Amino acid sequence: MSAGEHLPVLDRIKRSLVGLRMPRAIEILDATVRRIERGETTALEAIDTLLAEELTQRESRRVKTALVMARLPAIKTLAEFDFSFQPSLDRNRVMALAELKFVDRCETLHFLGPPGTGKSHLSIALGVEAVRAAKSVYFATLADLVGALAKAEHEGTLREKIRFFCRFALLIVDEIGYLPVIPGGGNLFFQLVNARYERGAMILTSNRGVAEWGEVFGDPVVDTALLDRLLHHASFVQIDGASYRLRHHADLVPEHIRSKAIIQSPPIAIPRRRGHPPKSGAADQNHH
Repeated sequence: MSAGEHLPVLDRIKRSLVGLRMPRAIEILDATVRRIERGETTALEAIDTLLAEELTQRESRRVKTALVMARLPAIKTLAEFDFSFQPSLDRNRVMALAELKFVDRCETLHFLGPPGTGKSHLSIALGVEAVRAAKSVYFATLADLVGALAKAEHEGTLREKIRFFCRFALLIVDEIGYLPVIPGGGNLFFQLVNARYERGAMILTSNRGVAEWGEVFGDPVVDTALLDRLLHHASFVQIDGASYRLRHHADLVPEHIRSKAIIQSPPIAIPRRRGHPPKSGAADQNHH
């Protein structure tokens, strides 16, 4: 039987594939039919190939779209991370985090360490892993996040904006402590954290120890209420080391910066909360 005798059937198959929106299967259909005719594959194997190729392309498109929606500043992976440069990091522990059980448990993961030690890289890489696992992700610096909440509050849409940020299974908040928070920003961030508490996972990166966050947010009451939520169901990864970005220019960095003390690790024992916080409310109403 020649290829020409297949044409009516092939045309119907192609129309069906167009209707099913399977462009990759259409691309490889003719070549797959020729392989069947040459006896290089069976009909069942050919069907399997068509479906597998289409599924692979669809998954690739899904991941690409989800990565754009996640607003990641760059695509970084765990495979690209140089663990040998940061010996203080437990590679096995980081790879275990990539299993994303902390996301399923709606926990908070803290990356703490001096600038340039890989906190953002690791948080982004875990975000990429979450996207590949079909979990929704959103990335923002603390400054941008608080700015968005403040703008929404001014426009009377704060509740909707908080609901938007609560849609994601994993919210990554980068650069806590790098820039001062605008007045009232701590309370806005608290409202978001409170809304996500035990409902969604977070990754936070900071160049300052959690004991210093009161200075970051400028409000000790808000700081206490924040830590109450952020330290419960939390894990910490402390990175003690030099800046990866400056590894080739260490001789140009002033001695007082190179020798600056590393951030202190957060307290290990985290007291368990005795109850659940209200679903909404100001920081002073939720402070225990």
